[in-house]
Amino acid sequence: MLTVRQGLVALLTLCLALTASAAAHASGRGPAPAADRASPRSPVVFVHGYNADPGVWGALRGDLRAAGYTDAELFSFGYDTHQSVNEVLAGRLGAYVEQVRRETGAAKVDVVAHSFGSLVSRWYVKFGGGTATVDHWVSLAGPNRGTSTAWACALWDQACRDMTPGSYVVKNLGSGDATPGEVKYATFWSDCDEVINPDDSVPLTGATNTPVGCLAHNDLLGDDGTSAGVRAFLAS
Repeated sequence: MLTVRQGLVALLTLCLALTASAAAHASGRGPAPAADRASPRSPVVFVHGYNADPGVWGALRGDLRAAGYTDAELFSFGYDTHQSVNEVLAGRLGAYVEQVRRETGAAKVDVVAHSFGSLVSRWYVKFGGGTATVDHWVSLAGPNRGTSTAWACALWDQACRDMTPGSYVVKNLGSGDATPGEVKYATFWSDCDEVINPDDSVPLTGATNTPVGCLAHNDLLGDDGTSAGVRAFLAS
């Protein structure tokens, strides 16, 4: 049983400890509460297009960093584009998303795709479990309902066959709900796109569809207006 003196010593020790903890937190030396450490944003996964590589995202990555994102929140999925959307690439993207979620501790990611990457990421969202792991999905100049220009390489390239109008991939992505789940969808499209034919193959029912004016296919990647639209959508 504590004596009066021992009780007073214990009480004084507790008070000193509480005072030191409060002072450390006020000065920024102590650990912040978990809610303060958590980022309100989802990490972004970029998915490049046909015959491209992660280097195409330099401008948009720079704009997102200027808007407050860190490099630890920006990820680029690199892959061989000459393979099947549904049999190979969507599954590899799904595995990459899981890796990003493990590294960041995030429940969901945002996906920003260009051109052919739109089909790869849409297949993952619709058929690969992505409705539970993707918060925002963005398509820049994606052949979402196919493009006739893909016939030029369809004879020898699986990815080109997947992009042709009426292909197995295009038909299945367009069947039922084209924008399933609680994912927020957006597309950005140009009426001067030399790769996507027809131009209005990009917009999707249920998505926020934004025309960007007369831009070449790859120019959407570095266009300031498109970048501002993507950043505003990701923040919504």
